[in-house]
Amino acid sequence: MIHHLKGKLIEKNPTHIIVECGGVGYFVNISLNTFSKLTDGELVNVFTHLQVKEDSHTLFGFAEKSEREIFRLLISVSGIGSSTARTMLSSMSPSQIRDAIANGDVPAIQAIKGIGAKTAQRVILDLRDKILKVYDIDEVSLTPNNTNKDEALSALEVLGFARRQAEKVVDKVISQDSSLSVENIIKLALKNL
Repeated sequence: MIHHLKGKLIEKNPTHIIVECGGVGYFVNISLNTFSKLTDGELVNVFTHLQVKEDSHTLFGFAEKSEREIFRLLISVSGIGSSTARTMLSSMSPSQIRDAIANGDVPAIQAIKGIGAKTAQRVILDLRDKILKVYDIDEVSLTPNNTNKDEALSALEVLGFARRQAEKVVDKVISQDSSLSVENIIKLALKNL
């Protein structure tokens, strides 16, 4: 198992990078989250996951160990392959995925391209207890903020805004101040929509 690669960044694309270590160039698949965190500097350090199949060996790279752990949890779920897990990590940050699973937020996970309602429910069902235990999350402390978010999103949908667009704006508003009431979340979101 290759734990990490530390070497010269030869090529950087939104879907992959090429890292040269000891004269060998490694083709490493990455998420958009990792792409945004990698600097264009000479040296990089990426944590890796090697997927071995009958017909291929595929290397996945992550800027942080936490992203790799979320990736490994996701691919342990039946029906979630490495490309779907990478898409999920490209659509949401590892902490957003972790919180969505911990809160049982099916709509947030379902909003990711290629994830249906049943798959989103399976991800939550399979991983919720592991996430709560591993990250020592108190599920009660996360619920009120999630309820406010859901109510605000529902109100914005009733007003005619697309859920995906509204969710991005509401997430941005909540990230700036997580103690906002539903009314204030909606007011600030309307200014940005």
